[in-house]
Amino acid sequence: MHAGKLFAAGFAGLCLFAASAAPMAADAVAQQKKHKIYLSMSYIGNDWQAEASNMIKAMAAHPDMAGKVDLQVQVSGPNAQKQIQQINSMVQAGAEAIVVYPISPTALNQVVKNACNRSVVVIAYDAEITEPCAYNVSIDQEEAGRVTAEWLAEELGGKGNIIAITGVPGTSVDTLRTKAAKAVLSKHPDIRIVAEAPGMWSQAVARTELSKILATQGWDRIDGLWMQVGCFTANQMQLEAGIPEDKLKPCAGEGSNGGRIQMLPAATGVDGANGAYKPMDAPRISYASPPYSGALALKLAVRKLEGGDIPQKTVLPLPVVTTETVKLCEEGTWTEMSQGCNAFQPSIVTNPGWFASIYSAETPEVGLQGALIGEPEAAK
Repeated sequence: MHAGKLFAAGFAGLCLFAASAAPMAADAVAQQKKHKIYLSMSYIGNDWQAEASNMIKAMAAHPDMAGKVDLQVQVSGPNAQKQIQQINSMVQAGAEAIVVYPISPTALNQVVKNACNRSVVVIAYDAEITEPCAYNVSIDQEEAGRVTAEWLAEELGGKGNIIAITGVPGTSVDTLRTKAAKAVLSKHPDIRIVAEAPGMWSQAVARTELSKILATQGWDRIDGLWMQVGCFTANQMQLEAGIPEDKLKPCAGEGSNGGRIQMLPAATGVDGANGAYKPMDAPRISYASPPYSGALALKLAVRKLEGGDIPQKTVLPLPVVTTETVKLCEEGTWTEMSQGCNAFQPSIVTNPGWFASIYSAETPEVGLQGALIGEPEAAK
């Protein structure tokens, strides 16, 4: 080939290479700018954890965050040693921040301190870490236990037999709620906790434990229930036992959508009602650890990595809903939630164990679709 043609061909090839390499280089730069953030989950065997995980992923995928966050997820199960090992590996792998649901308030302290010493931002959601360098995002768990126990004691007129279904043993959430509730109930000598069992914040586990208890107690000997999770199932079991809807026992418990629907006046028209997943004016107080807490923790972690200030401890408002304040969302839009609706149509939320307290003015990036399937709200 003529030397001139060789030069032309080589120049053209160089131009093509340069053209194709340019976006690759841009992608590499963009990737380099992303913060490497890990989500460390522990126990995941309930609806709440799945929902919280969805909202974290939705936050990371939101257009305002997607270019900033490289999110990787690891699950340790209810094993503190495994979670410690995973966090150590995250630090070794170059984590800039770790968003964590700790299985224990103290067991992770040393590994968290080591991470902080390497300038890794560690921020826990819902359950707390007591190591001073860690950030925490949660409701006041003692308030949750106290408010619900006070409501139940008043409903019972200060006397009666109750069943207590607690949460995941060892977590700060379970410990603080249960301790506060028992402190309230101890002031009423005529209220007796006749049976107690861990419900693992799962409707299925709550049913199993209630079945064991009812094998010896019987509904006729029970006057009320204090359940961190399981009021929907307890009402369902009472209906199965032939107890009429207007004789359901008062239940202080979680903010599952099934429970909220049961709280609505019996004549309320809802779309998709079936079985016990229907309005029945059930006597309830419904509170929640809002599942958006992890998404907010991720947002705060990014803010800190970008040089902003964040509080060492963020206390979220406690969502409390009673039969007087429960309000049905027609579609579950962000605007509708901001106006106060707090229960979703069964046709939209088919799982009655799904948690309904998903709204926060602090997290407009994640809404109903974020909680259901991990998709963010559209950018505004």
